[in-house]
Amino acid sequence: MPFMEWLDAFELGIKEFDDHHRHLVSLLNLTYDGVITGAGRDELEAVLDELIDYATYHFSAEEHWMTVHGYPGLPEHSEEHERFCRRVVEVQNDYHSGKNNLGIEVMQFLNTWLKDHILKTDAEYARFAKETATAFV
Repeated sequence: MPFMEWLDAFELGIKEFDDHHRHLVSLLNLTYDGVITGAGRDELEAVLDELIDYATYHFSAEEHWMTVHGYPGLPEHSEEHERFCRRVVEVQNDYHSGKNNLGIEVMQFLNTWLKDHILKTDAEYARFAKETATAFV
């Protein structure tokens, strides 16, 4: 059973970002599987790095879309992305330096943040896209 199930409620109606979110959920599940099965440090570092790199790519793509389409919530949305990035880079640096292991509490933070972000914050720009008849990608 996956750590984070894909829910129909995550669908924004913007294919590019729905695909990104599916991939982020998949990477989160891979990271969790590695934690639970006791994967080696190198393997966990690689999947954690991929998760963080992909999240950064995704955030950039979202913010570009918001800029192009004049989304008024961009500053707040971007700040939420930045806060998340600061936190996960801290986790990543601590893990790489051997200060901390990846544990359930870190995985739960990632799971909760991703769910909340998609269902609340990302849902706001999806509503904006629908209300303004912005072309869906």
